[in-house]
Amino acid sequence: MLSSRPSDSDTGTGTGTVTGSGTPATSAAEKLRAIELLGSVRYGRLAMSVRALPFLAVARHLVIEGSVVLRMHRGLGFHESCDGSVIAYGADNFNAPAPDGGEDLWSVQFTGPVERVHPASDQRERFGTGPSDVNGEHFDPVYLRLDPHLAHIHTLTFDASPSGRTRSVT
Repeated sequence: MLSSRPSDSDTGTGTGTVTGSGTPATSAAEKLRAIELLGSVRYGRLAMSVRALPFLAVARHLVIEGSVVLRMHRGLGFHESCDGSVIAYGADNFNAPAPDGGEDLWSVQFTGPVERVHPASDQRERFGTGPSDVNGEHFDPVYLRLDPHLAHIHTLTFDASPSGRTRSVT
């Protein structure tokens, strides 16, 4: 179980309709598929604002109880910029084997509020061993929970038929 400070944010899954802001809401099926894909890779990138400027940082993630739990190094201080804010988090399988393997490439992105959490010891163990050092400092983990309100999936499909392949001319 994750423990955190209370949150009054809406945790709805979306209906596939357009919100009042004109932004398409995430369908429940798309959100579930995006979370399933996210669970198949270990690292992603979070986008946040640091001193009103956009910033990207790498994080280790797990899907726990329908939320995305991120592990970062406390010494960098990025968690302080994220806690209580809305962020975007993305991951992909772009470092997978060549498209000839028959599996499509994909990327997922989640947007939602984040709060600092303290995962139970068994959940922390699921993250595995962290790096020993980050920028010369001993790795000190801190955990954030992203409540994904929006989820997007993008796929790259490759035609494996002979007519879909490029042939070299000799």
